Amino acid sequence: MENTATVSGVPYRALINGEWVESHSGKRFPVVDPSTEDVIAEVPDCNERDVDRAVSAARTAFETWSQTTAQERGRVLFRLAECVRKNFDVLAELETRNTGKPIVEAEFDVNDVATCFEYYGGLATKISGHVNPVPDNALSLSLKEPVGVAGQIIPWNFPLLMAAWKLAPALAAGCTCVLKPAEQTPLTVLELARHFDEIGLPAGVVNIVTGFGETVGSPIVRHPDVNKIAFTGSAQVGKVIMREAAETVKRVTLELGGKSPNIFFADADFEAAIDGALFGVFVNQGEVCSAGSRVLVERKIYDKFVEAMTAKAKGITLGPPLQRATKMGPLVSKEQYDRVRSYQDLGKTEAKLATGGGRPAAMSKGYYVEPTIFYDVDNNARIAREEIFGPVCSVIPFENEQDALRIANDSPYGLAAAVWSRDIFKALRMVKALRAGIVWVNHMQPTYVEAPWGGYKQSGFGRELGQSGVDEYLETKQVHINLNEQPIGWY
Repeated sequence: MENTATVSGVPYRALINGEWVESHSGKRFPVVDPSTEDVIAEVPDCNERDVDRAVSAARTAFETWSQTTAQERGRVLFRLAECVRKNFDVLAELETRNTGKPIVEAEFDVNDVATCFEYYGGLATKISGHVNPVPDNALSLSLKEPVGVAGQIIPWNFPLLMAAWKLAPALAAGCTCVLKPAEQTPLTVLELARHFDEIGLPAGVVNIVTGFGETVGSPIVRHPDVNKIAFTGSAQVGKVIMREAAETVKRVTLELGGKSPNIFFADADFEAAIDGALFGVFVNQGEVCSAGSRVLVERKIYDKFVEAMTAKAKGITLGPPLQRATKMGPLVSKEQYDRVRSYQDLGKTEAKLATGGGRPAAMSKGYYVEPTIFYDVDNNARIAREEIFGPVCSVIPFENEQDALRIANDSPYGLAAAVWSRDIFKALRMVKALRAGIVWVNHMQPTYVEAPWGGYKQSGFGRELGQSGVDEYLETKQVHINLNEQPIGWY
């Protein structure tokens, strides 16, 4: 495999069948550093012809990769994890430059990438079938087999981590992949792919096609030789994917974000609660699918909570994301900047502004916005119902447990929720009643590769991570073996 993709100096290319290639059209598009608005790279602007080549390569590679022993698939994943750790500094810095996230957060992400590959490297040899206790004189087996070619469409908020979440279980299961990184943030997965050859990943097992949703994502979804689609992104795009995948009856898993309630009762640890509220909505600039962007606060502590949260939010350090003191960097793109700014302006007409609400005056370049808190928000307001995907928080008062539950569940989304209380009985009642795929108690945002991740309602379906993550890439085949030597006797 030719090493033509580098951090700087040499243009990045698409990866198809183990070769670095230009797009069929020869076109390229720029990738921007959101902290400076400078172009830092160009990548191929691929189209349907390139997708066809990538799918064909993945289909051919599946015939051998699916027959590779689980031990060898696991070893490849372990070597991939080792490669991530060896190139830790390069990947973390590139992730920061491409996304705008603070370098400390990028380092956490890259560590999690390595952990994800290690986890599924170990799980590859733990995939097992089942013996079914049938009443006949027979042996009934359930076998687990790889689905086939997986199309994987990655979001821009955690580019390398979300790629690992999809690649690792697919490879452990014996699937091959055609991966489309987000057009805003394709660089780190391409950089990691430079090492596929040296770790022994066969050509065509993972193919990376850069481009846009209409010209690359849609052809992957529609392609008849792609057996499964894994998508993380907006609910609007998820609905389009469901419609397009229906034509070929593909397996689909969707993680579509949310409007997660972060619920604070009066008996919670107050200081921990304030930190949990701020971290829940402002980490990664609020560009988090599970962001606790609806902060529900019991009326007894409401005024004190808003005041304390506002005071701490004003101390959040915005700045160049490569500086280690920075807590919030820029948003990922001009498009996302304009979207979040529009919601900041909308919020001023729907609620009261506690802090933020605009662009930092000291920053003339980069897609920076202030951490923004609105309070006295009605749960029917647009800023409380629509996913903003930025550092904009809606603080909503509630009267009691029943009122909190009513407000929390009154959303089209159901990805995550958090409950803060010292009363374990109350907390567990809330856990059981909340309509969300992930519920945290006295914490916000912990995510472990060992535990399933996914949502209810319009937050999507299917699960990533844990055993559930690999199950999504497996088919179940029933095998019946007759042990009766006598004829069936039907005639």
